[in-house]
Amino acid sequence: MSKDDLILPKDFPQLQNDTFLQAARGEKTEHVPVWCMRQAGRYLPEFREFRAGKDFFETCRSPEACCELTLQPLRRFPFDAAIIFSDILVVPQALGMDVQMVAGKGPTFPEPLKEPEDLQRLRVKVDVGKELGYVFKAITLTRHKIEGKVPLIGFTGAPWTLMSYMIEGGGSNTHSKAKRWLYQHPEASHMLLKILTDVIVEYLLGQVAAGAQALQVFESHAGILGPDEFKDFSLPYLRDIARRVKDKLKETGQDVPMIVFAKDAHYALEDLSQSHYEVVGLDWTIDPASARERTGGKVSLQGNMDPCALYSPKERISDIVKKMMEGFGTRGYIANLGHGLYPDMDPENVGAFVEAVHQHSKQMIKQK
Repeated sequence: MSKDDLILPKDFPQLQNDTFLQAARGEKTEHVPVWCMRQAGRYLPEFREFRAGKDFFETCRSPEACCELTLQPLRRFPFDAAIIFSDILVVPQALGMDVQMVAGKGPTFPEPLKEPEDLQRLRVKVDVGKELGYVFKAITLTRHKIEGKVPLIGFTGAPWTLMSYMIEGGGSNTHSKAKRWLYQHPEASHMLLKILTDVIVEYLLGQVAAGAQALQVFESHAGILGPDEFKDFSLPYLRDIARRVKDKLKETGQDVPMIVFAKDAHYALEDLSQSHYEVVGLDWTIDPASARERTGGKVSLQGNMDPCALYSPKERISDIVKKMMEGFGTRGYIANLGHGLYPDMDPENVGAFVEAVHQHSKQMIKQK
């Protein structure tokens, strides 16, 4: 296969392990599939070595670099899915905002949105192919290079989470600047959320066209909202994204499972399970059996081991995994952490987590 063929989103190698996709659709599986948020991350020495001295967003803009970083964890662990290496803040960049990754501080917007009139600074019409084509190329290249071993997940940040970054200018404990907008400027807030939603829909469709086999929407800042604010400023947009993406994909006979991960939004589990997503991702503060009961079998569930449990000895990790899976059951379930992997985690313990999921789930399925 020539180098040029690797950048065309067609003739992908046949998928050999579709356990993750089966579980997402609630079908029977031979074992519970497992992957980890931030599995391509700084906990891996090879990741740190590859990224050394390189600007973060420059790396995101290199399809070859994103492909390599996506594949690294698959060489170490028998994960059942890969997630493309990228960042949620490429969407605000596509809207014309400057975002920098500052060492020791994290993502930083030198000129955040302060007042509603600042919305005029955003690009009115975003050419998603032009602005985010590098992500699509990375997905296509990775689909070829992954050689059908496991499915490839594409992703985006959700509108409220992106809005909060764009107004706060970076990470925040209180998100009070962004929340001030919700209370003082509700109309402008909805305008911004709609602008983001429109770009996100096109972005996700572009990822599927490029080869993504599943999609995850990260509402990382859901928990900073109360139930009423979530229902006004997050949930309608999450639903709109899933509905519009699915309607468009149906036109071409495509069916791509979608996952919504609204961190700390315990109060919204019932609503999230009726939002057109096949899978609801859970953080570690939710009891698995209770989540199963509250979602009423309408969706598959993903999660939700406390990432810090990976600091435990390997035997303890195995016990924690077993208990978690007894709560979730093995059908319509994708094992994951309740958040991303942290940089100081031992790769060997990540391996123990993956092994425990496969081992315990096979035994549980056999005993049925």
